[in-house]
Amino acid sequence: MSMWGKFWDAFIGVNIGTDISDMPSPTQVVALLKAQNIRHVRLYDADRSMLLALANSGIEVTVSVPNDQLLGIGQSNATAANWVARNVIAHVPATNITAIAVGSEVLTALPNAAPVLVSALKFIQSALVASNLDRQIKVSTPHASSIILDSFPPSQAFFNSSWKPVMVPLLKFLQSTGSYLMLNVYPYYDYMQSNGVIPLDYALFRPLPPNKEAVDANTLLHYINVFDAIVDAAYFAMSDLNFTNIPIVVTESGWPSKGNSREPDATVENANTYNSNLIRHVQNNTGTPKHPGIAVSTYIYELYNEDLRPGSVSEKNWGLFNSNGEPVYKLHLTGAGTVLANDTTNQTFCVAKEGANPKMLQAALDWACGPGKVECSPLLQGQPCYEPDNVVAHATYAFNAYYQKMAKSPGTCDFKGVATVTTTDPSHGSCIFPGSGGKNGTFINGTSLAPSSNSTTSGCASQYIDSGGSLMSVVIIGVLAMSAVFL
Repeated sequence: MSMWGKFWDAFIGVNIGTDISDMPSPTQVVALLKAQNIRHVRLYDADRSMLLALANSGIEVTVSVPNDQLLGIGQSNATAANWVARNVIAHVPATNITAIAVGSEVLTALPNAAPVLVSALKFIQSALVASNLDRQIKVSTPHASSIILDSFPPSQAFFNSSWKPVMVPLLKFLQSTGSYLMLNVYPYYDYMQSNGVIPLDYALFRPLPPNKEAVDANTLLHYINVFDAIVDAAYFAMSDLNFTNIPIVVTESGWPSKGNSREPDATVENANTYNSNLIRHVQNNTGTPKHPGIAVSTYIYELYNEDLRPGSVSEKNWGLFNSNGEPVYKLHLTGAGTVLANDTTNQTFCVAKEGANPKMLQAALDWACGPGKVECSPLLQGQPCYEPDNVVAHATYAFNAYYQKMAKSPGTCDFKGVATVTTTDPSHGSCIFPGSGGKNGTFINGTSLAPSSNSTTSGCASQYIDSGGSLMSVVIIGVLAMSAVFL
């Protein structure tokens, strides 16, 4: 049998952050995931309300032990067992938890906890074994790629020797439990820190002429993107410690869509290019030069922009969506098979914003049905959209009719701030709204995909992809579906 053993389909998942001022409710988040067909998600904690919202969704979930809880869990088997009981056992099988990420980049972000990291993994694993969940749920810990030194050429890469007392027992644990190495891979930072040595095209998966490809002189393997080089460097670093049968899952990767003056390449175009090419790369099972055909399942960082996140402008702008559910950009995924979409039927609607001033709504309604030349006869008494007879419902119909009439042009869903775009079809009963196709196409359990209260965003949400289909059967939110298990 091949050293790679049995294979699973590679996936794209997404990470869900929480540093968002107008954080969508868990129900809204799950509705968005379903609408995008995102089947894998990684949470940075084990929030009870989010896990309850994910119940019976079928979405595979990776939960996390936050760094501030790591010391306690790593020093006490009982504490670890209690954490598993509260955050895992209480939610399965309704919530499909498939992995636990213990801490995040502990060796570089919280080095004082490094001595208890492996103990924490073992204590968590023991609690899963006791509950017969160890076959269903894998345990690992995400690492920053910076723990790998001399990453190019990949064949010469090795882990920082100061972490050898941690890495060797950690890799033994992963090997013995059939788990995988979790690795965060950010070509954006490698590019930014290279002082021009790394070409932008090389970081963005753009095609390179043969004479521009990076060649590992020891293996003669050709590298045409930074992502593969980092992943292979991790494989070679594990080989340096005599571990050759542990798969890798990339728990974070992405590109920021906005930056400050010192971050000129943090742009919508580059973020679109990177994530589109990354998704295609994973879904095509391209693999890496060291292990061709062995796809690396990857979680895109991240689902939402995080406006409260500290740091530079780019730190706040890694999301695929704004907090109101509108896509930041349209992914270019034509010909890539199943792909992430904002709305797979190109359906977006304009609705009255929750909590809007009734007088302003009435004024906007009067304008739409008057100077706006909207056909408002369905709102007359006895007609299909008369009920419910209130200004919010009638304004929503009129706003959407104008929005659809204007071909969803930017700015046509504003009405002086009392309207907002949603992917939820507001049709009800026999009242079919313009643009709905005659049915509640994207209505998810009565839940709007975008929070309508306190949102300051107006205008038109563009279709998220241009190739049809739905994106995330493969990588995006951050749960682990192993691309391979090494036996």
